[in-house]
Amino acid sequence: MSWIREGELTIIERFCANIIKAGPMPQHVAFIMDGNRRYAQKCHVERQQGHSQGFDKLAQTLRWCLNLGIREVTVYAFSIENFKRSKEEVDGLMDLARQKFSRLLEEQCFLNVCFAYTSRHEISNAVREMAWGVEQGLLEPSDVSESLLDKCLYTNNSPDPDLLIRTSGEVRLSDFLLWQTSHSCLVFQSVLWPEYSFWNLCEAILRFQMNYSALQKARDSYLEERRQQEMERDQAYVTMKLQQEGFVSHGDSRRRQTLLQKCTAMREERIQGFLQALKHKRADFLERLCPVSA
Repeated sequence: MSWIREGELTIIERFCANIIKAGPMPQHVAFIMDGNRRYAQKCHVERQQGHSQGFDKLAQTLRWCLNLGIREVTVYAFSIENFKRSKEEVDGLMDLARQKFSRLLEEQCFLNVCFAYTSRHEISNAVREMAWGVEQGLLEPSDVSESLLDKCLYTNNSPDPDLLIRTSGEVRLSDFLLWQTSHSCLVFQSVLWPEYSFWNLCEAILRFQMNYSALQKARDSYLEERRQQEMERDQAYVTMKLQQEGFVSHGDSRRRQTLLQKCTAMREERIQGFLQALKHKRADFLERLCPVSA
């Protein structure tokens, strides 16, 4: 039987889900699943049991998300900082993760798992990869931009989260998706992750809906400002080329338009070539890291 589809919503839960779905719904929700160890302490059980309950709660939460029409979920499963915990706890978490995530892989679900992850490492790695592209002659320095950095992040195939939820009462992001959540609704809830409920999720979605207009306005404004900056950069490049060709400062409008189109097309060609080379570079790294047995 499917792990994340076991059990159904109650009548009252289905009723409330239908009401909530009448409003704007987050399509991508991120979770910082915090509180497993405190739950274990509260229930006087081993930490490993707390983590196991946390994985089971993830499967249940994915089922709720399916029923609510949420298309994608990203979870912070393990930070690089977590390796500072005791060897016994880390080894136990690794074994548990292998078991639980192997089962989730069989579900073919819509889950992204951030494991041995920090956002600062992700962003600095993206910057290094852009610098590599320039060094290899695949990019011009002027091609480096916020838009290109988006494409170099680990999450480049996913939309930014609409809603980020952290449990356990902590009110910090702990280096999770710092770049991607700049225009997300952030909800901090006091419940420990293994005790998370359908109603906690509904509360977070209602907060998202209450702030939806302001969030959308801020996101649209940012994207327009970024588009305007890219256009101004292209215009400055075209002006420089026209001056090199001996035209007056404003230049011939037809020539300016031709150069602008050429500049945009060449940059897009370079970026696509770089992204393809980067894809192969990452694939080679993963193959060396996890060689397939003959």
